[in-house]
Parts: sequence; C-alpha cells; structure tokens
Amino acid sequence: MSARNRSCSSSVLQACSSSSFTRQPSRVLIIDASPPWWSETCTVLCQALENFFFLASSLAGPVRMPLLSVFAISVQLECLLPFVQVKGNLTRLLSCVEELRSLPQEGCVRQRGALLKQAVLDSLQQFKQYMCHTAHGDITSNYVEVTVLTCQSGQIVLKQLEQGLKNSDLMSLRRLLVVQITLQQSFSDRSLACGLETPSSEDDQEESLMLGTEMDLQLVEGTVVALESALKMWLHDQGGEREQLHLLLPASLTAQGSSPHPANNRPSPVCLKCDMQERLLSPALLPSNPDLGVKTESMQDFQQPNKSLVNPSPQRLRVVKVLHADGVCQSVLYGLPLVIRPTSCWQLDWDEIETNQQTFHALCHILKTRDWFLLVRSEPGTGSGSGVLSYYVLQSSGSLSLLLKPVLTRELMLPCCLPVSMEDPPLPALATVEGRQSQSRARATVAPLQSIPLNKMPRPSLNLSHSRPCAPALFFQDSYEEEDPLIIQ
Repeated sequence: MSARNRSCSSSVLQACSSSSFTRQPSRVLIIDASPPWWSETCTVLCQALENFFFLASSLAGPVRMPLLSVFAISVQLECLLPFVQVKGNLTRLLSCVEELRSLPQEGCVRQRGALLKQAVLDSLQQFKQYMCHTAHGDITSNYVEVTVLTCQSGQIVLKQLEQGLKNSDLMSLRRLLVVQITLQQSFSDRSLACGLETPSSEDDQEESLMLGTEMDLQLVEGTVVALESALKMWLHDQGGEREQLHLLLPASLTAQGSSPHPANNRPSPVCLKCDMQERLLSPALLPSNPDLGVKTESMQDFQQPNKSLVNPSPQRLRVVKVLHADGVCQSVLYGLPLVIRPTSCWQLDWDEIETNQQTFHALCHILKTRDWFLLVRSEPGTGSGSGVLSYYVLQSSGSLSLLLKPVLTRELMLPCCLPVSMEDPPLPALATVEGRQSQSRARATVAPLQSIPLNKMPRPSLNLSHSRPCAPALFFQDSYEEEDPLIIQ
C-alpha cells in the first residue's frame, strides 16, 4: 500500500470504536449439497462464496468474523473446513470452495435430517475443542451461530433440527438460521423420488424445545447477488447488549399532564433509543484500494499522483449511465462532495471557453429538467497499470455547476433490510413527537428574523435524491444507458 493509502487506512481504523465488534460469534456454515438440487445451486453458491471470501479475508480493522467452519451434506457428511481464522486465510478458504465444487451432483440421500443434526453437533464439539486447545486472543465471543443453506422446505428443516437437538447440549449455540434457497424450477417429482422427509403430526404440534437458542428461517433467491447479501450479514456488528444512540427531541408539552409530580412544570424530555448499522464498507479497509476514490476531502485526493510529469493530464471521467434521481439511494453515496463547474483556464481560447460553457450549461439544464443523475467512471491515466476503477454520481444544481460524489458498487455494500411500515403511528406517539413550546416562550427566547429582499435570497441547498427502500442489487437497474456515452474532462 502507498503511504497515502496507509494514512487513510489508519484514519479509518481510528474511527472504529474500540468497543465495536466485541461480541462477534464464530460461524458454522452447513451446506445441503445433496442431489437433485445441488446441480442447480452449485455454480451460483460457489461463486457467491468466492466473492465473499475475497472480501472477508482481506478486510482491515476490527475482526468481524473470527472463525469459520464449513460442513457439506452430500451422499455423506463431510467437514470441508475445520475452524480457521478468516482474516488472511484466503488460500484455505478458496480450497474449501473447490472441494465444494467437486461434490457429486447425482445420487440420492434419504437421511438428511439425521445428517443435519450430526453436522450441528459435530460443529459444536469441534468449536469446544478449538477453544480448549488454541490460544484464542482474537476470538471475541464464546458462542457459535450455525447457518444451514438448503433447497428443501425451511419449515421442514427447522422441525427436523428442533426434534433432533431437543435433548442435546446447546449451551454454546446462540442462533440457528436456516436459509432456504428458492429456485424457479419445481423439483416436486425428483424430490418425491429421492424420499423427501416430512414431519409427523406430533412434530407440528410440538413447541420449541431449544430454550436459549434463537431459531430463524430466511428465504433467499438462488442468485449470486442474493446469496452474497445473505453471507454479508455476518460482517455486521453483532453486539446488542445496550443501545448505541440516544436521539434527544425537544421537550413535549403533552408530558406535563402525565407528570407524577404536578409541582414540576418542566416538560419531560423525549429520548429515542436507537441502534446504528453500517451500510458501506470503506474502500480504505481493502489492502489494494486505489488512490482515486478513497476520500474526497480535497482536490488533491481526487487527482491521480504522477510525479514524472510537470503538467499532468486532466483526470477523465466517462459517463456510463443515466440514472433517474428518485432511483438513487443516498445510503450508497459516501465521502465529501466536490463542485464541478466549467473551466476558466487562461490557456484556452475565448471561443473555446465560451463554447465549453454553453455546452456545460446545456448539460446542467437537461439533467435538471429531466430529473436525471449521471453515473461516471474513472478512466486510468496513460501508462497506468491499475485496473481498479472508481464510480461517481453527477447531480445538477440550481446554479451552473454539478455535484460530484463517490458511489460504491455492490461488492462493498452491506445488506440493509429495514421494515417499511404502511400504518400510521399511534396517536399518543404522534402527540409526544409534535408537542411544541408555547408561543409566549418562543417570542421571549427567539429573536425575529430579518426580512430579505427577493433579489438577495440565498440559493437553496442542493436537493439530493429522494431515498426509497430498494435492494442493493437493483441500484443500477433503474437507469437508461446512452449508446454514445459522453466524456467529461
């Protein structure tokens, strides 16, 4: 890494709190690779695992994923990867994927339920032995989370595991997640031929017997992007012992009537207790991050360093797509914005400067009237050997200028599945949030604003895009691609 990248990485590491990622559990991945589904999911799952391992093993900063073990259920139970540290262990992780690819895609397995139970118990025993015989200074938790990837019915798999593990020692198992991979093609005929197990009526009536262990079911589409997103959930902070943020609202007048002490006329403050979640992984956490796009605190951060040239050539950005403004989610943008304006370089002819300004004005007008953004991509300079490109979003403003802001591609996006409420909040909660100070107090404490002539009104702030809930994989799909892309230089 260059000196600039090292300094940027150190600043990112310092931004991480020492208390972050202190409760990250070790992970066990159990893959149901039994026929006939394995022939349909092998390619996409292995590709998703490769992409995830490339990212997780090279991330700097706090340990987000201390240990990983991988089991596979094919014609028999196999441990493809005993517990290993993820960071810096890419070679071993990729060899596990190659072993997964070599598993047979034909055959018949009739004891999936028993093999699933045995895989969970073997992983817990393996973790216990690892913790007893290994100096685990980097291990941040004594708990394990088990994830089962299967194409079977997730409800059936949960019942099988619940019944099989009800009399087992599960003290170190904090969570058991069954991820059902949904396929477009129906396998009802082949599944019946291979003897798919179904729970009995007693199983349906049985309550959860795994006290202290959280059991969940998740449906994931059988694509590389969806499977990657499911795996990236492991990179989130798994704390939760206490809230992470207190949002303080102005005191509500409605709280006076409910005060247990009538003599106290001061309104009670409103405190919202919140948690925070990362949306993007900083490029500075990667060991081979490019100089361009890591940060945009100054113009020097944007320009490509080239000490061999006295007058370096201008940085080139190629427009690759036109995006609808309401289709750009603000959570994928990062860094400080830069303002782009038409050049006033004195070395250019006056005619060229005027023509360039008129063309720039036309571009700003089209983007503003059509409510468009431009997705631009950096082009490597002459003789540059770097194959890493950075992406930016160009947005028109009210003045003769464009706003340039870095945007991350899906490789560095973390999953963000937030609920969308279609109902109005309860009336008491609305009254608490809308409570305001009396007019007399407002006049006594707030100075009146001076009137401003219309011709001297300040320019309104730049209106960024309206965020809307959407999947990270759909970020670049709501767009129109030009046949003859522009070049901005």
